[in-house]
Parts: sequence; C-alpha cells; structure tokens
Amino acid sequence: MKIKIFILGLCALSFVSCKKWFEPDPENLKSEDQMYDDSRFAQGFLNTTYRTIPTYYNNSDVATDDAVTNVRTNEYLQIATGSWTASYNPLNFWNTGYGSLLYLNLFLANSEKVNWANDPEVAKLFNMRLRGEAFGLRALYMYYLVRNHGGIASNGELLGVPLIKEYQTSTSDFNIPRASFKDCINQILTDLDSAEYYLPMEYNDINNANQIPEKFRNVTNSPGNYSRVMGTHSRQLFNGLIAKSFKARAALLAASPAFQHASNNFSWEAAANAAAEIINYKGGANALPANGHTFYNNQGEIDGLSQGNNPPEIIWRENIQTNNGDQEAQNLPPSLFGNGFINPTQNLVDAFPMVNGYPINHANSGFTAANPYANRDPRLTHYIIYNGAQAGINNTPIYTTSQSTTVDALNNRETSTRTGYYMKKRLRMDVNRNPNSTSNKSRYLPRIRYTEMYLTYAEAANEAWGPTGTGTHSFSAYDVIKAIRRRAGIGLTNNDAYLEECKTDKDKMRQLIRNERRIELSFESFRFWDLRRWKEDLNTTARGIDLVSGNYTPITVETRTYQSYMLYGPIPQSETIKFNNLYQNNGWE
Repeated sequence: MKIKIFILGLCALSFVSCKKWFEPDPENLKSEDQMYDDSRFAQGFLNTTYRTIPTYYNNSDVATDDAVTNVRTNEYLQIATGSWTASYNPLNFWNTGYGSLLYLNLFLANSEKVNWANDPEVAKLFNMRLRGEAFGLRALYMYYLVRNHGGIASNGELLGVPLIKEYQTSTSDFNIPRASFKDCINQILTDLDSAEYYLPMEYNDINNANQIPEKFRNVTNSPGNYSRVMGTHSRQLFNGLIAKSFKARAALLAASPAFQHASNNFSWEAAANAAAEIINYKGGANALPANGHTFYNNQGEIDGLSQGNNPPEIIWRENIQTNNGDQEAQNLPPSLFGNGFINPTQNLVDAFPMVNGYPINHANSGFTAANPYANRDPRLTHYIIYNGAQAGINNTPIYTTSQSTTVDALNNRETSTRTGYYMKKRLRMDVNRNPNSTSNKSRYLPRIRYTEMYLTYAEAANEAWGPTGTGTHSFSAYDVIKAIRRRAGIGLTNNDAYLEECKTDKDKMRQLIRNERRIELSFESFRFWDLRRWKEDLNTTARGIDLVSGNYTPITVETRTYQSYMLYGPIPQSETIKFNNLYQNNGWE
C-alpha cells in the first residue's frame, strides 16, 4: 500500500489519531517508496523525532516542595493545587510519544531499503548509525510514555502503555490494550541493546584504521569512511553512551518503590549495574569534574565549546544557543530586570547542610537561626539567591524580605518572590538584562549529566548492597556520595563526619542520598518524579521566610492538594473514551 506523506511538516500523527491520512494536492506529496532514493527525505522522519524530545527544564519543580511560581496561572501550580485530572494533564505525553513512535517505526521498517550513499561501505555505516539512533529514540519515547502514564490500573495490575513495535497504517487496529509495566521496561531495554549494537559510544574523528571500534571493522577499514559517518559532525545525535544512560534511568524507575509489584521483578542491583557502566566509562567514583555542579555558569567552558563537544559534566545536551538570555529574563529578580518566575522554598533551603556536612537540625551542625545562611553548604550560594546574597553582572546584593525597599521584596509585585528566595541555578551571572545595555551569552540546555548517573548508582547500590557494598564493582554508594560532597566543599575539615555516621546505617544513608539528589539536581525537573517513585508525601506545604522584627520567621506560601492515587499519571481521558481496551489508572476515572 502506498502511503501518502507530507514533504513539509511531516505531520506528527499518533497511533490513536491516524484513522486516516490527509489528502493534500499531489504536488505536495511523496509516496513511501520515494524515500528509498531520497536519503534526506528518509532521514527527515528520524530528525523530526529529535525535535520533540522532552525539554530538560520543564519547571515541574514548582509543583513540589522545592519551589513555587509567581505566575498564578502556571499549569504546574494548577496541578499542585487541585486541578489535575485525566482531561487536564500538563504532563500528558501520549500524543507526542506515539506520534514519534509512528515515525520511528516507519523508519525502521524501511531504512535498509534506502540508498544512503553511493559508496557501499559508507551506505552500510549510515544505515547502522541511523537504525541505532532510531532504536535509541524509540526507547527514549517509550521511557517517557511509561514514566508519565504507567501505574496501577483500575483492574489492579501494574501496567505500562500499549506496545507499538510495528509501523501502523490507516487500516490498523488502534484499540490496543496496555502492556504490562514489566514488558514495557523489557522493550525499552531491548531497544537500547539494539542501539548499542549499532552505535559507537561517542562520535569522534579518527586518523588510522586501528582506531575504528571493533564492531565496525567488518564494514570498513577506512578512517575517512568511518569519520564521515561516525565522526565529530554527528555529535549530539543518539550514541551508545546515551543508550547506557537511558538503561540506568529505566532500571532505576523499574526498581523504585512505586513500581514494586508481584508482576515486576526488576531489581536495585540491575539499576546499580547499569549506572556503574557509565561511572566506569567516566573513570571511577572520583572522576566527576570539579566544576560539574556549576555547569550552567561555567562561563569560559561554555563559551569555548565547539565542534559539538560536551563539557566534562555532560553526557548529552541540546545545541548551543548564542546571544541568549531567556533563563535570566524569566528568573532573575526584578531589580535585575527578570521576572522571578521560580521561587525556591524554605523547605529546599533547609535541605542544604552546613559546610561541615551535618544537617541543620543535627546537634553538631552549628546552625544559628539568627544567621541562617552562614557556614552553609556552598551549593546554597550557587543555586539560590537569599536575603543579602549577590547576583548579576555587578554582584548586586538582593534584599528579599518584606522590609526591603526594593522591587525584590517579598510579594512586592507580581514578579517578586513569594518565598523570600529567587532561583540562581540555571542562570549565567554575566548576562545583563537591562534594556538599556542588554548583553546575552551562549548557553546549552542539558539532557543528561554524569552527576545524575552517579546519584543513580548511589541510590541503587545502597538498596542492593548497603552503604559500603560494591557488588562486582570497585566503588560503593558511600564512595560516590563522598566524592559528590567533597566536590561541593562539604566536610573538608572534619572528614565529613556525618557521612561517616551514615555509612553504617542503610536507612540513614538512603535519606542522605535522596537529599544529595534533591540538592544536586534541584531545578532540573527531577523532584516531582522522584517523590512519586519513592512514594513520598506530595502534600508537604511550601514554606518561605521573612524578616520580622529582626528575626527570620517562617511563612506558609502554598498548600498542596494531591490525592494518593496521583503517584501515577492518568491515561488521557480522550483515549479511554475512544478505546475500551485501555484501562485507566486507578483513581483517575
């Protein structure tokens, strides 16, 4: 059957919506078999799916105990305060996910028929790389579909989403039941195995045949042919290291408390082993870059990026954006010509330990309520603008309490803070948003950081083998957390005595690891998903702070109204109405 497809736009129809194809004028169409002789047209199906990969900074943090927003109509504020339903779901990934799977399945069904290049070696290499990308991207989209929509269904089973592994035409049956959660994770891992089979770990030019990875040597011995396909110009496309990272993400999700079920036998050990592969590739527990925790503001490093290179902290990123000040315009305090969109909570500030490593409520911490920001974890100053902290191109002190006479004062105006704090992480401090002298800079948006993978290992290894157990590896959860905290500047004068206290207690180490994850990945869109996969309380009240009569005084900012079943997101109501084989997740009916 010859399927008519748009040349331009490549309409992203999901499997549930492609009941029929549109029929534009013939001159605007190409038929399916024309992709065999037009490699750019064929590759367009793959490229389209890169454009809809979920953004790393989705600001879902404002739906958690880490932050609120001063935009009262924000969709994440709405779901945190009672408006989340199966028909109103800002986290809905259904149409995007299945629309991309449609393209990827079409590509995989036809890629081996495409004339990728005149040179047979180059053509085979292109087909390998592109098929590897397609398998990897299919796993990526399935991961987000399962994360966003998997859960305990109304029939009591732990379900994922419908598994669509073949290209569907307009005559296909779309009333497909949800596969089990286990089968979905297995399919993700299988596709990632296929991606690794076809792809190099990273894309690099080579100078001699000895540098060609072994699995490609039966295809070519030509350094030029290899570099043409697998060289530096392909960087930021899906590669083997990215596939390993998504294995770690999928395995961590599958092992988490929210997905423990008789039908799911994925283990913490499997998650730890998946993450350990990445740590070993990086160079071990102590191989994280010294400035990795300030990746967003490492100005010289960012400005020096070229040829698709990654900073040492980054596994995968989006393309460089030049002359950009979007994050600063959105989030700087109003006195620095920003809109103060994300306001960190007192809850998050309290999570930062003292520089000696002790939590602020520990007897040995030395915390003083009258001077709450003194001798704290240095990441607090890197990530959050608190009362009196400096920010912007001139290191301007920002005064956030209601007693301040500046526009940055608590609840002073719509763009002012609601909590007494502004977000500093994600922002370059050398960007000037003054409309009279605007100066923007280069930036990139991450997709995967090495630190995330190290934290994944720490969490899974502690659950599998305890704080100091190593499994088959040379490092433990304790080793990884010690390295992360030392990088941050914690416990340098007392051998991190609190960490030493935790390393003999699995439960205490669990809480420490979760807290380190909370801090290190703050404002990077992890907290909302972490709380739910841990089955933690979503209804912790968001708190702020004010200076009243010379004393720092906690204030209530926003209460949460989540229901217990919201550990899992809903299947879109529009789909359950259309297809009676789709069980809704429990509670969303």
